[in-house]
Amino acid sequence: MASHIGKLPISIPAGDEITINGQEFSVKGPKGTDSYTIPEGITAKVEGNELIVTANDDLRPTRAKHGLARSIMASMVKGVHDGYTKSLDIVGTGYRAQMKGKGIEFSLGYSHTITVEPPEGIEFELPNPNQVIVKGTDKQAVGQVAANIRKLRAPEPYKGKGIKYSDERIRRKAGKAGK
Repeated sequence: MASHIGKLPISIPAGDEITINGQEFSVKGPKGTDSYTIPEGITAKVEGNELIVTANDDLRPTRAKHGLARSIMASMVKGVHDGYTKSLDIVGTGYRAQMKGKGIEFSLGYSHTITVEPPEGIEFELPNPNQVIVKGTDKQAVGQVAANIRKLRAPEPYKGKGIKYSDERIRRKAGKAGK
């Protein structure tokens, strides 16, 4: 029994450079570089313009890591070629964001403003004061930074105020019933 995801080949886009040195995997593309240590029991090799990830045996721990390793490597190849973005919307009267150097300063109804600095490899974009776009080559890092920004003022279900993902739908609740 093999991993259904693990046995899928990863197509390598033109212009990307892949290096496999033992258990060290690195990929270089137009947006940057990324590296990953392949788990024990998993091997990867380049055949033509595809990357093939195989499990060395059929033991349960190896099978568990097979699909994970393949997914991480596929995300890295896509990240250095195209990059990842997460878009957040700021909803609420007086809620807004503005660029402050490389970081963003949020006004979210608290008595103070909150400044968020981007970690290494992440950049912010503000098309308007009520929308923030997080960009980067690492899928996990982009998602984590976006989640941390959303956590500053999570959307509430009564008026829908707060920071939400652009594709997120907030389930609304009815307020107090009148007399």
